[in-house]
Amino acid sequence: MGHKDIKKYILQCSVFMMGCFLCLFGYIVYLQVVAAPSLLANPLNTRGNAALSIVRGDILDINGKELATSSQPGQRSYPYGAIAAPVTGYLGEEIGSAGLEDIAGSDLTGQSRQLQMLGPIGQAIQAGRGNNVKLTVDADIQELAYEALGSNKGAVVVLDADTGAIIAMVSKPAIDPAEVESSWKDLQERKDSPLLNRVTQGLYPPGSTIKLLIADAALDEKVTDLNEVFKCTGKLQIGNEYIGESHGAVHGDHVTLEDAVTQSCNVTFGTLAMRMHGKGLENAFERFGFFEPIESEFHESKCHLPQFLKLGDGDTAQVGIGQGETLVTPLRMAMLASAYVNKGKVMVPYLVEEVISPTGLVLRKASPQKWREVTSPQRAGIISSFMENVVENGTGGAAAVPGIRVTGKTGTAENAAGADHGWFIGTAELPKRKIAFCVIVENSGGGGAVAAPIARQIIIALKNR
Repeated sequence: MGHKDIKKYILQCSVFMMGCFLCLFGYIVYLQVVAAPSLLANPLNTRGNAALSIVRGDILDINGKELATSSQPGQRSYPYGAIAAPVTGYLGEEIGSAGLEDIAGSDLTGQSRQLQMLGPIGQAIQAGRGNNVKLTVDADIQELAYEALGSNKGAVVVLDADTGAIIAMVSKPAIDPAEVESSWKDLQERKDSPLLNRVTQGLYPPGSTIKLLIADAALDEKVTDLNEVFKCTGKLQIGNEYIGESHGAVHGDHVTLEDAVTQSCNVTFGTLAMRMHGKGLENAFERFGFFEPIESEFHESKCHLPQFLKLGDGDTAQVGIGQGETLVTPLRMAMLASAYVNKGKVMVPYLVEEVISPTGLVLRKASPQKWREVTSPQRAGIISSFMENVVENGTGGAAAVPGIRVTGKTGTAENAAGADHGWFIGTAELPKRKIAFCVIVENSGGGGAVAAPIARQIIIALKNR
């Protein structure tokens, strides 16, 4: 065999080996990058079971109080029980997880997706305890809001308007997460939905609370101004039908836009909605983000909105007073209120403040982000002054706190299945921060009598915190 033949065979062998190497390398890249998510989720993949041998990290409130904790693998306890259940969620071997136990699961087990993809190597460098997750929630305010709801069904959410941090997120009824797995079958059959986080997943007609958005939109669309005077006889005739005022009220012949918000005049807001027609209303709801999902550490139900462009006058007027097909979450209404204390800016709501390693090292810290500018600073100031008047001279007086600027809007949402739901949304300018809140009490009637006093308790408790 000649020298040239040997070189030829060596070259061919080298090319073949290089080809095999490239195929192997390509397959490894495919497994690690493309196929990894589906392989991790495959029930036949036992590597995910490594989390069962890890002591799960704690879920802590903003002051370090334990909301969920473990002392050994597979064991989980919830010191605040049902009070913090909408925040922590639950964890079960047979039923899976929900809430922060689900969303922050990889942090709590210390198993990042990158570590899981490394397989045995990742397991070798895996710590025996997961990371702690510190939340923005204040356990004391969470407990106060829970107790303030009493035996009622409903929801309370409190936000830091400047950052979007969730201070409290209460839903009732709720159940101790430690009892969920053992009671799973019964819980699935309960009609009061104790596993539903009403703050982010409950959908309700907004009632008169939506009049803040309608007033903003009417000014933006220039279908009215601050000087126009409306006449309220107690009924708005639309064809052969009427929209009436709550409890048969008559607001008189000299109702300004500010008066209409303060007195919650249905005639005025039904009229304004019809002036804007479908397109004007659609523009307003889009501007405030009701069509857009919130990308954050919870699962929010999609708001249900009518097809504005197909509505007749009667249904359009119903939108103006928060009835009809419009359904929103309490979280969205707290965000709406926040815009008016924050010069038209709405922040992304969030729950996780820090992720902390077992050695105390802060691995990740929240960075507040602006969600969108929903209105101008000037118009935000106008609507905010209307909301302040609601508390000082209108239906929201039960939320007033001496020495604190409190704004709000009450609402009564008709409920085909029973008594009306009572709403109160608003803001408070505290010494150390500005907050926005939403309280809804199911089947309670008007929001001024039941929901507003709950907001007042929260404002007083947060006054010096």
